Amino acid sequence: MEEAKKEKFKIAALQMNSAIGDIEKNCEKIRHIIESELQSDTDILILPEVWTCGWACSHFIECAEDLSTSKSIALLKQIALTYNTNILGGSIILHKNGKYYNSCPVIDRNGQLVATYEKNHLFSYYGCDEGKYITPGENPVMVNLDGLNIGLTICFDIRFPEIYRAYRKAGADLLVNMAAWGLSKPVPWEMMTRSRAIENQTFMVALTQSGPIENNEFNIGHSRIIDYNGNVISEIKDQKEGIMYAELNLNEMYDFREKCTILKDIKEKYEVKSLCVK
Repeated sequence: MEEAKKEKFKIAALQMNSAIGDIEKNCEKIRHIIESELQSDTDILILPEVWTCGWACSHFIECAEDLSTSKSIALLKQIALTYNTNILGGSIILHKNGKYYNSCPVIDRNGQLVATYEKNHLFSYYGCDEGKYITPGENPVMVNLDGLNIGLTICFDIRFPEIYRAYRKAGADLLVNMAAWGLSKPVPWEMMTRSRAIENQTFMVALTQSGPIENNEFNIGHSRIIDYNGNVISEIKDQKEGIMYAELNLNEMYDFREKCTILKDIKEKYEVKSLCVK
């Protein structure tokens, strides 16, 4: 007898402020928040970008871990087994084949590392120089956890709608952006994360770090879970640390897509006619 497909998923997203360059301290904070707040029936737990070391590019290399010996991945495996949950591990700096990647580890309920996604677009503007230390990933990665198709992105990826449309065409049910987004850019964060959900008719998790970074800079906080029509269904406002929850009803999303079939209106090719009017 064929197993019935799961129709509803309970997801949790953890907002935190990471200590710069201190993996041990950040692992302890993650452990404490999860022990205090994670609910036992959670299907998927999501963490923010560079939670192991904080957003400080000059500290990335010293905080880099190897896949086989990573203490942070070992912790995530333990958490997955203890709480019977899948984990999208935000991102950690991974050292592979002589290069460094801003990489999201994906852990299943059995504590197995089933995938990694390397950040495709690196942020090297406004005084940040991620591209100086990090190698960009080559491909988008969609993972299937318990029947839920999830498109993975990290922070600056949000400015490239092409990657999200590719996920939607590949069958994504949920889009996730795990970030360490700066407080000085609130409008792009609010607008682009909601837009990615609306234009692809897909649930969206926009999760970022909170709190101070260094040199009097701050993360924005205000993480949100957004539905396929752009409605915010869960959020953590401002600089609070903790976990937000939402139940994703896939049947409702599929019904909406059937009634509003906008992706069928996309043309195969858009040729721009440039006119010069005198």
